[in-house]
Amino acid sequence: MLKRFLSSLTTVLLPAALFAQQNIGQKTEAVLSPEVNPDCTVTFRLYAPKAHKVAVIGDWENGVAPLTEGEGGVWEYTTAPLPSELYTYRFYVDGLIGLDPGNPFTLRDVGTTFSYFYVGGDKASYYQVQDVPHGSVEQLWYHSGATGKDRRLSVYLPAAYDGKKKFPVLYLLHGSGGDETAWLELGKTARIMDNLIARGEAVPMIVVMPNGNIGAQAAPGETPANLAFRPVMSNQIPSNYKNGTYEASFGEIVSFIDGRYKTVRNRQSRAVAGLSMGGFHSLYISLNHPDLFSWTGLFSAGLVPQFTSDLDVYSSREAKLKAYEKKGCNLFWIAIGKEDFLYEVNKDFRGELDSIGFPYEYHESSRGHLWCNWRQYMLLFVPKLFK
Repeated sequence: MLKRFLSSLTTVLLPAALFAQQNIGQKTEAVLSPEVNPDCTVTFRLYAPKAHKVAVIGDWENGVAPLTEGEGGVWEYTTAPLPSELYTYRFYVDGLIGLDPGNPFTLRDVGTTFSYFYVGGDKASYYQVQDVPHGSVEQLWYHSGATGKDRRLSVYLPAAYDGKKKFPVLYLLHGSGGDETAWLELGKTARIMDNLIARGEAVPMIVVMPNGNIGAQAAPGETPANLAFRPVMSNQIPSNYKNGTYEASFGEIVSFIDGRYKTVRNRQSRAVAGLSMGGFHSLYISLNHPDLFSWTGLFSAGLVPQFTSDLDVYSSREAKLKAYEKKGCNLFWIAIGKEDFLYEVNKDFRGELDSIGFPYEYHESSRGHLWCNWRQYMLLFVPKLFK
């Protein structure tokens, strides 16, 4: 009787188990997409035999284009040659925008998920895993006295970190809607650092990537609220980035890092840099903590037009700039794309610096408010640090 029961149970469960396994690697059609060709063009394909209109929406120049339907219901499009970079894209199919089902590699930017690919060589080689010594990444929690809560940050440790030798520290800040994972995932920071250091182009350093949304404890899905916390832009979080708390309390992050890791604990060995909102933060962190930092990087800085505030953190900017210069600023580096919507306000800020004779370095790139620019700014900025 028992043997007959087990045999019957197997008969019932085996098809179910096989059906469950169909989620693993089963495809209706063997469609290769994307295909990076030897001439640096990229071919996209999508099996959609019932579709009427298919297009690709990508973050390269002229990155929106229709696919043409071919045999067997496979739609296809090939780009012009693309410069070396990491690119993101999605497909448009009859009004629905989504991922490329043929590409398992995805990235989340704020609340949107993208498929991505590399066009290799040159810059993209820094963003990919190479056969070099690899550092490590830790994601850990610290207690914030300013918020009364535990908050999460990410830390890159160079391959040479052994808990004995001391290292300088770069504090790297994300933009609005980002979090402590943004620079690692979208910015490919760990890979960039591994490759810069291995090539002798950068000093080995620790890189700290905090969560800059003071109203959030951590990235979506990583908080006590778990999946109830959805990715949103910072101005949709109750405490947004212009209330001064993050900048004023940044010393508690520095103290936490100095207490946990072997760091060189002086201002000459600390840098702070950030993109967009993180550039805004980096400016005011530098100006309000000149005893902590002597290197500053502003990447497409979100210097809000006509921003005024009665908060001490944001007041007396000219006087604080002069005090920072007097204290000793090793590098004040500004970069922005020609097509960035923040171009003019950054130009005005450079005019302010010029009017008081504050020294800075300026880099102007092509294109706009994009991760391709911010990754490239890392390749330019990091090699200048701590030398």
